[in-house]
Amino acid sequence: MPPAAAVPPLNVPALRAALADLEHPRLTSAQLRVSGSAGRWYGTAGVADRAEGHAVRARDTFRIGSITKVFVATVVLQLVAERRIGPAEPVQRHLPGLLPAEFPPVTVLQLLNHTSGLPDEQGVPDLSTPEAVARHRYDRWTPRRIVATLPPGPMKFAPGTAQEYRGINYVLLALLIERLTGRRYGEVIGSRILRPLGLRHTSVPGDDPRIHGPHVHGYLAMTDGSLLDITEFNQSEAWGEGEMISNTGDLDRFVTALFAGELLPPHVLQRMFTLPPDEVRMLDGSPARYGAGLQTVTMNGITFWGKTGERYGYASAMVATRDQQRSAVLSFTPVRRDTTQQQVTMRVAEALTRA
Repeated sequence: MPPAAAVPPLNVPALRAALADLEHPRLTSAQLRVSGSAGRWYGTAGVADRAEGHAVRARDTFRIGSITKVFVATVVLQLVAERRIGPAEPVQRHLPGLLPAEFPPVTVLQLLNHTSGLPDEQGVPDLSTPEAVARHRYDRWTPRRIVATLPPGPMKFAPGTAQEYRGINYVLLALLIERLTGRRYGEVIGSRILRPLGLRHTSVPGDDPRIHGPHVHGYLAMTDGSLLDITEFNQSEAWGEGEMISNTGDLDRFVTALFAGELLPPHVLQRMFTLPPDEVRMLDGSPARYGAGLQTVTMNGITFWGKTGERYGYASAMVATRDQQRSAVLSFTPVRRDTTQQQVTMRVAEALTRA
């Protein structure tokens, strides 16, 4: 492995400026925690609650969306390390009758690194307007109902031959955790990760639509331009792919422990940092960018591994260089869930990687 590039000294004015822009796109708040051997910093902008007007505090929790997948992947890989399942085993062997009989074998690793080739879901609610999102915010889903949205075929591609990011891969992995342990996957995450690491502000809410304790509120811009407080939202539709709640301190502790080998033995942890073979590409032809639970991005010569996440009213990112010179946990509250959110992550990434 080539030596990692040295990260530049922290540019605090650039970090402050990146957070302070709450108009491109429109945000109600932002916070960033930077740690690692090359320096530490924490900053906020905006308000945690528009009704109360108070600033964001370091202890405030928020919905972390798809960062949930890193917790799920870690538990699955712990089960791999314990030889309770093999990465090349078809998931159908452990979850018989769950997937359509027409599907080819799909392995645990193919779910972990998004090379499963599963077809697009069908029969899900139309959430194309903010009003529709608001109407469906208290819908309750079961994981089997989520899996039942998969049609019998055809597959998007033969498993293992391409890469496409799909949340349902992690719904299946959470079900696998439950089958192998005999316990709810959230309880397993609690006993294997949250309690050992002291992550007291991280939770798996299940059907509870609320965020308990001090937290950042999320808002959704309606068609008329008004903002609806969308904080209360049943996350069962996301389940094992994106339902968890945390804060920046807990996520910083988690990614630090994970990369340091506190949660997985080295040969299993390596799978998180291993991309598929070069011939396996994203559907748009770009290089694969997902390992077994982590995604990678290089900015200004600095390579980060981690995960982004989003739910209505919330967006976040948890990334670190593999050698932990620099780690960053970003949380912000965009009022629209669309590609404009990338402007925030890109300007923060620029500030993190330039002196």
